[in-house]
Amino acid sequence: MKQINVFLFFFLISINCSFADINKDFQNWKIDFKKLALKNNISEKTFDIVMSDTKFLSDVIKYDRFQPEFYEDTNTYISKRTSSKKVSIGKIFYNENSKLIDSVENKFDIEKELLLALMGIETNFGTYVGKMDILSSLATLSFDKRRSEFFTKELLILLKLIEDKQIDHKTLYGSWAGAFGYFQFMPSTMQNYAIDHDKNGYIDLKNNNDAYASASNYLNQIGWKSDNPCFYRINLSKDIPKKYLNISAKKLHDKKKLRYFRKYIKNNDRINVKYDKFNVAIITPDKDIIPDAETLNPAYIVFDNYEIILKWNRSLRFALAVCTLKDKFKNEL
Repeated sequence: MKQINVFLFFFLISINCSFADINKDFQNWKIDFKKLALKNNISEKTFDIVMSDTKFLSDVIKYDRFQPEFYEDTNTYISKRTSSKKVSIGKIFYNENSKLIDSVENKFDIEKELLLALMGIETNFGTYVGKMDILSSLATLSFDKRRSEFFTKELLILLKLIEDKQIDHKTLYGSWAGAFGYFQFMPSTMQNYAIDHDKNGYIDLKNNNDAYASASNYLNQIGWKSDNPCFYRINLSKDIPKKYLNISAKKLHDKKKLRYFRKYIKNNDRINVKYDKFNVAIITPDKDIIPDAETLNPAYIVFDNYEIILKWNRSLRFALAVCTLKDKFKNEL
């Protein structure tokens, strides 16, 4: 027992030392980052007010390494996010906000079902927007080496939005990855697409008016085409060349006209021939992620609209879930 206690003592000491080292390194990083911020037209006053209390958040690193997209199989991932309960809550939300949602749909030509699906999956219709300190989250991910360049840019953009008084830094609580509001916008998305829809001089992405208009504007600007398909689940023949199978969301490769791929699709009859001239890709999202996953199952033909959702969130499963929930709403509203 005494040996165990001694071991535990030294184990705890080593953990405390490692945390102390990380925090020291983080504080040194913050000094260097301040220099970079000042070079990017962030005032010292803004930096000191906004960044003085930022902390290294070890949980953020854990979340970054262990995202659901990295370990849940496709069927599990989709079913969790497109349940009948989710549809019921979405219908109630729509009935309470139909005037706004319908007007935004007409103005931006973005289907209400898609907006409901995105809001439902991102924040459960605004009921869970995240409780993480976004500034500390972004600072942690900028300090971390894995995706430092990306998150450094996002943090600088957020500081600029605060500098220009477009966003109140005291409201910045959201996801571990730095996303904010009912539709979980990253700072660069806020900067490029957020809209003050209610004309009160302030963009509030935790307000339905600004949030819905901003999400619609974003989807419209990046090319969503209303009433075009998103994906079809397909049964592939074994003779399909493996080069046509996409397993990563980074960039879909080897796209062809749908008519070209029909010879490899067993359930051709469920895909309308009017889409034969559309460019499509084939994805097999479980392969190389889920242990012992089948090479050809599940498989999907995906269209341009699917790739638009990938711009929103670079995850094969996320885009499938959004489009699935969208279709469920279409059958209910």
